[in-house]
Amino acid sequence: MPFSEILSMAFQSIRANILRAVLTLLIIAFGIMALVGILTAIDAIAFSLNDNFSGLGANSFTIQRKWAEVKSSQHGRRQKAGDAIHYKDAMEFKERFNFPAKVSVSFWATSLASAKYMDEKTNPNVGFVGVDENYFTVKGMDIEFGRGFSQMEVEDGQAKAVIGQDIAKKLFDEKPERALDQIIIVGNNRFRVIGVLKEKGSSMGNRQDRAVYAPVVSVKALYGTNQTDYDLIVAVNNATDMDAAQSEATGLFRQIRGLRPGEDEDFEIFASDSLVSILKENTTNLRLATIAIGLMTLLGAAIGLMNIMLVSVTERTREIGIYKALGATRRSILAQFLTEAIVICQIGGLVGIFLGILVGNIVTPLLGGSFLIPWGWMFLGFALCMIVGVVSGFYPAMKAARLDPIESLRYE
Repeated sequence: MPFSEILSMAFQSIRANILRAVLTLLIIAFGIMALVGILTAIDAIAFSLNDNFSGLGANSFTIQRKWAEVKSSQHGRRQKAGDAIHYKDAMEFKERFNFPAKVSVSFWATSLASAKYMDEKTNPNVGFVGVDENYFTVKGMDIEFGRGFSQMEVEDGQAKAVIGQDIAKKLFDEKPERALDQIIIVGNNRFRVIGVLKEKGSSMGNRQDRAVYAPVVSVKALYGTNQTDYDLIVAVNNATDMDAAQSEATGLFRQIRGLRPGEDEDFEIFASDSLVSILKENTTNLRLATIAIGLMTLLGAAIGLMNIMLVSVTERTREIGIYKALGATRRSILAQFLTEAIVICQIGGLVGIFLGILVGNIVTPLLGGSFLIPWGWMFLGFALCMIVGVVSGFYPAMKAARLDPIESLRYE
């Protein structure tokens, strides 16, 4: 019997029992939808995070205070922070770090500032950041209009500012280029705008577009305390020198912190590529967990489909006897019932993949991701549906193929 005829008969059988077939394929569709949807969302978020981390550059690392585990009085464990990186420590490191690299000193003063220009005012959710002349370079932040800070402006603590796109659009009627050389008020302080950053978007909570950047000396005078923790970012000129740069930075910062030989470091160094590695490791675990959950759902669908196919064999026993009496072989009967199970699974898989892509790409923009077509997960969905169809349809098909034609014709 030609395969086209077998396929046609499979569709006829599905149409004859349309409600039962639809309910079965919906079980499969929802299983595939959950699988593809979650995996699509994970991939989109992972790509977004990777883009954000790569904004630091593959040749950069940060120096931060160390969080070390120590025993508590209750015989448990708690997290205790090392000493903050003070302004003096940060500036001394910047001056003494003799390596082919750029060093940036900065600190996030507040996330509750507001910016005002004439009668226009933002909500009090603007970030106010103190930065130096190297900050935008090492962070991979592009300036669309104007320029960044000069070394003299930073050292003198001049009242100048670079603002994000959201701030510029809000204060200057959606025309960010008009912000240049205008006076804005941040808190109760006046700053002249010398630059507007290129729009970054809200990917994974990025705050660049809703922030005002001023010379670190100016911001330190307004918000700095003895406990202010400054950020140190080092961007190496040549990525192959990363290990050497980190070793030299560790030795120099130990000296600045006054650590004795053999004493544990109270700071940590994080490379941007290590953040990406952590991200990949965690998302791999999430993907495996999602696939395991999806397989359990599909196992239930396979059991349901096998049950329906067994019922179908019983209901069509006389029909099978007629086919055999007309010369149909065991192989033809087996192929017909197996094809029927696979067709139901693949239709369910197509519906599930479509819904999964739709759900995944509805969720990801809310979490800061971007639209993604998950070709790999689509092929995985098709493969799983094929496996489910073969596994759940093989036994009923074998049972149908082994029926005795005389007994089948006598079946009522």
